[in-house]
Amino acid sequence: MPRAYSADMRVRVIARVESGASRREAAEHYEVSASTAVTWVKCFRESGRCAAKPRGGSVSPLEEHGEFLLALIDEQPDLTLDEVVCAMRKHKVSGSRTAAWRFFQRHKITFKKSAARGGAGAFPSNLGHRNSFPPAPMPGPYPTNRSPIYRTFYDDGSGMMAPLIVDAPTA
Repeated sequence: MPRAYSADMRVRVIARVESGASRREAAEHYEVSASTAVTWVKCFRESGRCAAKPRGGSVSPLEEHGEFLLALIDEQPDLTLDEVVCAMRKHKVSGSRTAAWRFFQRHKITFKKSAARGGAGAFPSNLGHRNSFPPAPMPGPYPTNRSPIYRTFYDDGSGMMAPLIVDAPTA
């Protein structure tokens, strides 16, 4: 996102217009767009302000219910986000799963899946159920006159997939 022009630049453009130059002349002199100069002068004449408007800083509606949400996690630290959202709905607190996640992220509270709950533990512990077949061994050394370009698999009739090496076409 582009940055706002400096307050010094705004003051110089406005001062040049107030001293008699047109908005377009001031814009050309300071190398800003004419619409920018027009906007700055209009804002200055209406409000007397020449500084940029503040950016960002929105506040989540869940912050109003922050004490309730933090107390909920203090009482039951193993709650999932879905359970937190259900508790929010029971107490008439509107908000989505994403809003709850962002709220807890701002407050440095994370939700981890644990191996005891059947969630995503460390990678090796659930390797067995994700890969039911062991990796197929690669065939022996390649002949020196051929260069394999990719590996694919074919069904060898037993229900298992076996590797098939496809060679680069020879010219």
